[in-house]
Amino acid sequence: MGLCVFDLDHTLVRTPLDLAAMAVEMRALLEEARGPLPPRPERWRVGELVLWSKAEAPELEQALWQVALGHERRAMDAASLEPGALDAVTGARDAGFRTALWTNNARALTVPALERLGLAALLDLVVTRDDMRALKPDPDGWRVISEHFTARLAGGTASAPTAPEHFTARLAGGTASARTAPEHFTAPLGGGTASARTAPAVVVGDSWVDGVAAAAVGVPFVAYRAREEELRRWGVEPIARLDDLAALPAWLMARLDGHATR
Repeated sequence: MGLCVFDLDHTLVRTPLDLAAMAVEMRALLEEARGPLPPRPERWRVGELVLWSKAEAPELEQALWQVALGHERRAMDAASLEPGALDAVTGARDAGFRTALWTNNARALTVPALERLGLAALLDLVVTRDDMRALKPDPDGWRVISEHFTARLAGGTASAPTAPEHFTARLAGGTASARTAPEHFTAPLGGGTASARTAPAVVVGDSWVDGVAAAAVGVPFVAYRAREEELRRWGVEPIARLDDLAALPAWLMARLDGHATR
């Protein structure tokens, strides 16, 4: 059995979430309180603004997250299913893959949207920023995913952080190549002992942050309608590119069959 991990915004659901606009509002809040931020060659991103606040203005961090929640709430209220999303998740399960969601959004807004859109019951695990120590492109969410499924396969119970430390993502440069890294999800099978048996894992998303996070843990990345210039800029090399989510199950089935015959 394999593992298929999906991103949320612009992958499984279509929303008007605008991270650039969120960053502009966050920067304005910081500069109103602390003056102009240091100049830089490109725009400040959300994660970078939160990191700056942690280091230089920790008393403003919660205000920044309130800005984020406002943007996310409006986006989730308007969320609709991405074409092919239900086929992709249902088909992944039918193909023998466990399914998980890995999103930087807040749990309080993510879960109701998943339930309203009929996705919640199709996902074995939902990982949000409330569960992670760091957000994508940092790969910490994979730790949560791996611990959950390892515990299930070992007959135990999954554990997750109870005190999140928001957005400590590292926006590192360099090459994020999934093709040179291990491609398996390894989990103990019964009795708590590690097994040489491994199952294929894959991360599906629309953004370079998904690809960088996947490559950091050696998991292949399937790009769904991703911006090629952004993938090139961050050195992300998808194992596959999809314009239609409904085509994912057939690709996964071929991948699972390929591993089964090795």
